[in-house]
Amino acid sequence: MKSQLIKSDLLLLVTGLIWGFAFVAQRIGMDYVGPFTFNGVRFALGSLSLIPLILFSQRRTRTEKGRPKQISPTKLILSGGLTGLALFLGASLQQVGLVYTTAGKAGFITGLYVVIVPILWFFRGRRSGSGTWIGASLAAIGLYLLSVTSSFTIQFGDLLEIIGALFWASHILLIDHFSKKIDPIVLSLIQFAFCSILSLITALIFETIVLQEILNAGIPILYGGLGSVGIAYTLQVVAQRNAHPAHAAIILSLESVFAAIGGWLILNEMLSTRSMIGCLLMFAGMLFSQLRKRG
Repeated sequence: MKSQLIKSDLLLLVTGLIWGFAFVAQRIGMDYVGPFTFNGVRFALGSLSLIPLILFSQRRTRTEKGRPKQISPTKLILSGGLTGLALFLGASLQQVGLVYTTAGKAGFITGLYVVIVPILWFFRGRRSGSGTWIGASLAAIGLYLLSVTSSFTIQFGDLLEIIGALFWASHILLIDHFSKKIDPIVLSLIQFAFCSILSLITALIFETIVLQEILNAGIPILYGGLGSVGIAYTLQVVAQRNAHPAHAAIILSLESVFAAIGGWLILNEMLSTRSMIGCLLMFAGMLFSQLRKRG
């Protein structure tokens, strides 16, 4: 049992690492293509990459439990459409925000969903412990130091990332609701497909899609689609079979740290002392928020 927990922790750590460095790939990719084109192709690849996993999972289910439960196409489309819309809004704001802010700051601000989710649960009538409010307070102070300047203004990119964090939190709540009724991997494939379609439609309206530029951004797109979406999602699903949800969330929240490290190593991004203190407070807030049920 202990070896399984260690294996799960390592898989979750790798997942957080892949997700963290994906912020760097997303930033580099936009040297060649627009944010909506990048997301459109990225999520299309991510959706396609889950097909083998779904086929394997369904074959295994038939072998172990007989024929899997059938879900109506209408329910699948509705569920995937709603989660896909939330994903599109969160991913779009994150991607456009990366044009105006650093990968490290985007990673930490996006990580606010870890704090926002239990707060939204509270307003839905679910009890939140003291750790949630301590975490929210620390994160709020950290966000202020990270994003608000001495002249009390906030950078445009940081503002987009903050709004995006709200949609990421909403997306998690939708996943929590629908994944109890639908195979989570099938739901992911549908939501990724919806996100891709919405992104490409938006790209056709606001951007110029050039095949050569997509090819030039091939490595960042492949990393964002196959690595961040396909591989990392699969590792997360496998790891969370044996991991406590709160414990898993703590490890996965390290993606913000890896985003900052990646931005420093690859993009030469530097954070001021004020920003670094803000990042540390935000990360502490994320940990307190997730530790609330483990005390």
